[in-house]
Amino acid sequence: MLNMIIFSFFVGIIGTGIGGLVAFIYKKPTNRLISTTLGFAGGLMLAVVCFDLLPEAFEVGGLINGIVGMVIGVLLVTYFDMWVGEVLPNNHNMKGIDYIKMGVLMGMAIAVHNFPEGLAIGTSFSTSKELGMSLMLVIGLHDIPEGIAMAAPMSIGGVNKFKVFMYTVLSGIPTGVAVLIGLYLGKISPMVISQSMGFAGGAMLYVTCGEMIPRSRNIYRGRISVLGMIFGVIGGIIITRIFR
Repeated sequence: MLNMIIFSFFVGIIGTGIGGLVAFIYKKPTNRLISTTLGFAGGLMLAVVCFDLLPEAFEVGGLINGIVGMVIGVLLVTYFDMWVGEVLPNNHNMKGIDYIKMGVLMGMAIAVHNFPEGLAIGTSFSTSKELGMSLMLVIGLHDIPEGIAMAAPMSIGGVNKFKVFMYTVLSGIPTGVAVLIGLYLGKISPMVISQSMGFAGGAMLYVTCGEMIPRSRNIYRGRISVLGMIFGVIGGIIITRIFR
């Protein structure tokens, strides 16, 4: 039991870190490859948010709580969108800054998303070992596409590959912290978990629909970005259904 709890502390770090390894495949990517990757990552996130994260938020705390969290998430990430663009270093070209901003915003959303996931793992272990282990595996697998969605734009924007990997690892730390909180506090208010999940879902939808998917279409006008997005959605559905 203790070993499983310790491993649960690292599950978010491992999941997003594995996704972050995608940064190491980029050397001199063509516009076609960049477009496909962004489309695929956007499709993955769209599926995970719409078919897993938001339905779970509505189920845990009701439709109203989930939507309230979504609206707050969209408004806050809109503010961050403007703020991040002003504070990013200007030693990158404008195109690179846009990609880095996209990755930073996704990282913020993922970090917020990982906290209620950790609470869910911790409270599950406080109920039963089997339930906690099952949820730990599911969440770890779900974190992989999130790491990809964060790493791909940052890597394309010119951020050092090792730094990209470390950023994805850091975004998983809130999961571990929340596991311990959930374990010792027992059942957390469903309203808090629902609003937190809704907040993360709204933030991710903003970045996915407002940045990743449109940019994938602008970079390369062929059909490849659309196909990448479709296969990303299919991949996200498989992850959310098989490993649920």
